[in-house]
Amino acid sequence: MYETRKYKIEIRKKYLEKRAALPIEVRAARDAKICRNILSSAVYRYADVILMFYPMKAEVDIFPIMEAALAAGKRVAFPRCNAEDHSMIFYYVTSKEDFEKGSYGIMEPKTTLEVFDLKTVDMQNVLCLVPAIVYDRRGYRVGYGGGYYDRFFGRVRPASIGVVYEEFILKSVPHGRYDITVDVVVSERGIYAGK
Repeated sequence: MYETRKYKIEIRKKYLEKRAALPIEVRAARDAKICRNILSSAVYRYADVILMFYPMKAEVDIFPIMEAALAAGKRVAFPRCNAEDHSMIFYYVTSKEDFEKGSYGIMEPKTTLEVFDLKTVDMQNVLCLVPAIVYDRRGYRVGYGGGYYDRFFGRVRPASIGVVYEEFILKSVPHGRYDITVDVVVSERGIYAGK
Protein backbone atom coordinates (compact mmCIF):
# COMPACT_ATOMS: atom_id res chain seq x y z
CA MET A 1 0.00 0.00 0.00
CA TYR A 2 2.81 2.40 0.95
CA GLU A 3 4.69 1.59 -2.28
CA THR A 4 1.55 2.26 -4.36
CA ARG A 5 1.03 5.62 -2.65
CA LYS A 6 4.69 6.57 -3.08
CA TYR A 7 4.62 5.64 -6.78
CA LYS A 8 1.43 7.68 -7.29
CA ILE A 9 3.08 10.73 -5.69
CA GLU A 10 6.04 10.40 -8.09
CA ILE A 11 3.75 10.03 -11.12
CA ARG A 12 1.62 12.97 -9.97
CA LYS A 13 4.62 15.29 -9.68
CA LYS A 14 6.26 14.22 -12.94
CA TYR A 15 3.16 14.44 -15.12
CA LEU A 16 1.74 17.63 -13.57
CA GLU A 17 5.02 19.32 -14.51
CA LYS A 18 4.92 17.78 -17.97
CA ARG A 19 1.32 18.91 -18.54
CA ALA A 20 2.01 22.44 -17.27
CA ALA A 21 4.87 22.70 -19.77
CA LEU A 22 2.62 22.04 -22.79
CA PRO A 23 2.22 25.20 -24.89
CA ILE A 24 -1.27 26.74 -24.70
CA GLU A 25 -1.84 26.41 -28.46
CA VAL A 26 -0.92 22.70 -28.36
CA ARG A 27 -3.35 22.13 -25.51
CA ALA A 28 -6.10 24.09 -27.28
CA ALA A 29 -5.81 21.98 -30.44
CA ARG A 30 -5.85 18.75 -28.43
CA ASP A 31 -8.76 19.98 -26.29
CA ALA A 32 -10.86 20.59 -29.40
CA LYS A 33 -10.17 17.06 -30.69
CA ILE A 34 -10.98 15.48 -27.33
CA CYS A 35 -14.27 17.37 -27.16
CA ARG A 36 -15.14 16.24 -30.70
CA ASN A 37 -14.36 12.62 -29.78
CA ILE A 38 -16.59 12.76 -26.72
CA LEU A 39 -19.43 14.54 -28.55
CA SER A 40 -19.37 11.90 -31.30
CA SER A 41 -19.45 8.96 -28.87
CA ALA A 42 -22.57 6.83 -28.42
CA VAL A 43 -22.36 7.10 -24.62
CA TYR A 44 -22.61 10.90 -24.89
CA ARG A 45 -25.45 10.81 -27.41
CA TYR A 46 -27.61 8.57 -25.21
CA ALA A 47 -26.98 10.48 -21.97
CA ASP A 48 -29.58 12.94 -20.66
CA VAL A 49 -27.33 14.27 -17.89
CA ILE A 50 -23.61 15.03 -18.18
CA LEU A 51 -21.57 15.27 -14.96
CA MET A 52 -18.55 17.45 -15.69
CA PHE A 53 -15.51 19.01 -14.00
CA TYR A 54 -14.27 22.59 -14.03
CA PRO A 55 -10.84 22.49 -15.77
CA MET A 56 -7.89 23.55 -13.60
CA LYS A 57 -4.10 23.19 -13.61
CA ALA A 58 -3.87 22.82 -17.42
CA GLU A 59 -6.61 20.15 -17.53
CA VAL A 60 -8.50 19.54 -20.77
CA ASP A 61 -10.95 22.37 -21.47
CA ILE A 62 -14.28 20.55 -21.77
CA PHE A 63 -16.50 23.64 -21.75
CA PRO A 64 -17.44 23.12 -25.44
CA ILE A 65 -19.12 19.89 -24.27
CA MET A 66 -21.13 21.84 -21.71
CA GLU A 67 -22.27 24.29 -24.39
CA ALA A 68 -23.15 21.52 -26.87
CA ALA A 69 -24.99 19.50 -24.22
CA LEU A 70 -27.08 22.48 -23.08
CA ALA A 71 -27.86 23.38 -26.69
CA ALA A 72 -29.00 19.78 -27.27
CA GLY A 73 -31.40 19.94 -24.30
CA LYS A 74 -29.27 17.80 -21.98
CA ARG A 75 -28.72 18.73 -18.34
CA VAL A 76 -25.21 19.50 -17.09
CA ALA A 77 -23.94 19.32 -13.51
CA PHE A 78 -20.63 20.16 -11.81
CA PRO A 79 -19.35 19.10 -8.39
CA ARG A 80 -18.81 20.92 -5.14
CA CYS A 81 -16.18 19.20 -3.01
CA ASN A 82 -16.51 18.70 0.73
CA ALA A 83 -12.98 18.70 2.13
CA GLU A 84 -14.09 17.19 5.46
CA ASP A 85 -15.27 13.83 4.11
CA HIS A 86 -13.92 14.02 0.53
CA SER A 87 -17.41 13.74 -0.94
CA MET A 88 -18.87 15.55 -3.95
CA ILE A 89 -22.35 16.93 -4.54
CA PHE A 90 -23.20 17.85 -8.13
CA TYR A 91 -25.34 20.88 -9.00
CA TYR A 92 -27.02 21.64 -12.33
CA VAL A 93 -25.65 24.66 -14.18
CA THR A 94 -26.81 26.56 -17.25
CA SER A 95 -23.88 28.96 -17.81
CA LYS A 96 -20.41 29.97 -16.62
CA GLU A 97 -22.13 32.57 -14.44
CA ASP A 98 -23.29 29.76 -12.14
CA PHE A 99 -19.85 29.27 -10.56
CA GLU A 100 -17.97 30.71 -7.59
CA LYS A 101 -14.58 29.99 -6.04
CA GLY A 102 -14.86 26.98 -3.70
CA SER A 103 -12.68 24.27 -2.14
CA TYR A 104 -8.98 24.30 -3.06
CA GLY A 105 -9.55 27.50 -5.08
CA ILE A 106 -11.50 25.52 -7.70
CA MET A 107 -14.51 27.08 -9.37
CA GLU A 108 -17.63 25.28 -8.12
CA PRO A 109 -21.36 25.66 -8.76
CA LYS A 110 -23.26 27.94 -6.40
CA THR A 111 -25.20 26.20 -3.63
CA THR A 112 -28.37 28.07 -4.65
CA LEU A 113 -28.60 25.87 -7.77
CA GLU A 114 -30.61 22.66 -8.11
CA VAL A 115 -28.88 19.57 -6.71
CA PHE A 116 -28.31 16.51 -8.89
CA ASP A 117 -30.31 14.06 -6.78
CA LEU A 118 -28.86 10.55 -6.85
CA LYS A 119 -32.16 9.04 -5.69
CA THR A 120 -34.35 10.44 -8.45
CA VAL A 121 -32.07 10.13 -11.50
CA ASP A 122 -31.87 7.03 -13.69
CA MET A 123 -28.12 6.35 -13.73
CA GLN A 124 -28.44 4.63 -17.10
CA ASN A 125 -29.01 8.08 -18.60
CA VAL A 126 -26.04 9.75 -16.87
CA LEU A 127 -22.49 10.22 -18.18
CA CYS A 128 -19.66 11.35 -15.90
CA LEU A 129 -16.52 12.96 -17.35
CA VAL A 130 -13.61 12.25 -15.00
CA PRO A 131 -10.38 14.28 -14.79
CA ALA A 132 -6.99 12.79 -13.95
CA ILE A 133 -3.31 13.46 -14.30
CA VAL A 134 -2.70 10.13 -16.06
CA TYR A 135 -4.73 7.07 -17.06
CA ASP A 136 -3.92 3.64 -18.33
CA ARG A 137 -5.96 1.93 -21.05
CA ARG A 138 -7.80 -0.22 -18.53
CA GLY A 139 -9.29 2.94 -17.05
CA TYR A 140 -7.25 3.22 -13.86
CA ARG A 141 -6.18 6.76 -13.02
CA VAL A 142 -3.89 8.84 -10.90
CA GLY A 143 -5.75 11.96 -9.82
CA TYR A 144 -4.87 14.56 -7.25
CA GLY A 145 -4.98 12.17 -4.31
CA GLY A 146 -8.23 13.18 -2.64
CA GLY A 147 -10.24 10.09 -3.56
CA TYR A 148 -13.33 12.15 -4.45
CA TYR A 149 -14.29 10.22 -7.57
CA ASP A 150 -13.56 6.83 -6.00
CA ARG A 151 -15.94 7.70 -3.15
CA PHE A 152 -18.56 9.01 -5.59
CA PHE A 153 -18.38 5.86 -7.73
CA GLY A 154 -18.61 3.78 -4.58
CA ARG A 155 -22.16 5.15 -4.20
CA VAL A 156 -23.35 5.24 -7.83
CA ARG A 157 -22.05 3.99 -11.16
CA PRO A 158 -23.02 6.14 -14.13
CA ALA A 159 -21.27 5.62 -17.46
CA SER A 160 -17.84 7.26 -17.20
CA ILE A 161 -15.26 8.72 -19.55
CA GLY A 162 -11.69 9.47 -18.50
CA VAL A 163 -10.48 12.67 -20.17
CA VAL A 164 -6.74 12.97 -20.85
CA TYR A 165 -4.09 13.79 -23.44
CA GLU A 166 -2.66 10.83 -25.37
CA GLU A 167 0.85 11.14 -23.94
CA PHE A 168 -0.63 10.87 -20.44
CA ILE A 169 -2.02 7.39 -21.10
CA LEU A 170 0.50 5.03 -19.55
CA LYS A 171 0.92 1.29 -19.99
CA SER A 172 -0.30 0.86 -16.43
CA VAL A 173 -0.78 3.00 -13.34
CA PRO A 174 -0.53 1.88 -9.72
CA HIS A 175 -3.88 1.16 -8.10
CA GLY A 176 -5.23 -0.14 -4.84
CA ARG A 177 -8.34 -2.12 -4.05
CA TYR A 178 -10.48 1.01 -3.61
CA ASP A 179 -9.46 2.56 -6.94
CA ILE A 180 -12.29 2.39 -9.46
CA THR A 181 -11.86 2.37 -13.23
CA VAL A 182 -13.68 4.51 -15.79
CA ASP A 183 -15.51 2.75 -18.64
CA VAL A 184 -13.55 4.39 -21.46
CA VAL A 185 -10.62 6.77 -21.80
CA VAL A 186 -10.77 9.51 -24.43
CA SER A 187 -7.76 11.39 -25.78
CA GLU A 188 -7.21 13.56 -28.85
CA ARG A 189 -6.34 10.37 -30.77
CA GLY A 190 -9.42 8.33 -29.98
CA ILE A 191 -11.45 6.29 -27.53
CA TYR A 192 -10.08 3.37 -25.55
CA ALA A 193 -12.35 0.85 -23.82
CA GLY A 194 -11.55 0.16 -20.18
CA LYS A 195 -11.28 -3.26 -18.58
